[in-house]
Amino acid sequence: MSTPHFPIYMDYSATNPCDPRVVDAMIPWLREHFGNPASRSHAWGWEAEKAVETAREQVAALIGADPREIVWTSGATESNNLALKGAAHFYKTKGKHLITVKTEHKAVLDTCRELERQGFEVTYMDVQADGLLDLEAFKAAIRPDTIIASVMFVNNEIGVIQDIAAIGAICREKGVIFHVDAAQATGRV
Repeated sequence: MSTPHFPIYMDYSATNPCDPRVVDAMIPWLREHFGNPASRSHAWGWEAEKAVETAREQVAALIGADPREIVWTSGATESNNLALKGAAHFYKTKGKHLITVKTEHKAVLDTCRELERQGFEVTYMDVQADGLLDLEAFKAAIRPDTIIASVMFVNNEIGVIQDIAAIGAICREKGVIFHVDAAQATGRV
C-alpha cells in the first residue's frame, strides 16, 4: 500500500488565506457600510471616507510614513509600475539610466524592460552568493545620468534581506532616487 501524497502550498508570501480578524473587520464594510469614500454628499460616503483615512493612518504608522504619503493602488505590481515609470519620465531630463538587481520581482523587471523599450538604459546588477547586493559594485554602477535605483527589501523567493539603509545612503550621497519594493518586508522587518 502506498502512502498518499498531499501537495504542500509554499507560496504564502504571495497569497495566503485571509486572517479571520481581517475578515471580521471587513464584513461590515462589505455588507452594511458600502458607501463610496469619494462621495462626500451623503452619510455613507462620509463614513467610508473616514474609514479609508483611518486605514491610511494605520498603514503610515506601520511603515513610519506621513499619512499624506500613502497612495492607494490595486497592489504591489501597480505600485512598482507607477513609482518607476512616473519617476523615470519625470526626471528623464536629468538622465535616463536606472539600476536594479537581477533577483528583483518580475513586476519590477518587467517595468524596467518596458522603460528600456521607451529609451531608458537599465543596469541589472548581479548579487553575491549570499543573495546580497555588493555595495561597492552598486556604487561603481552609478553614473552621472543615473536617476533611479530599485532594490527589493526582502526577496519573495529566497528571503534575503538587503541592507536598505546602506543602499539608501549611497543613493542619497549620489543624488539618485531610491525605490524600494517593500511588499514582503512590511510588517515583518
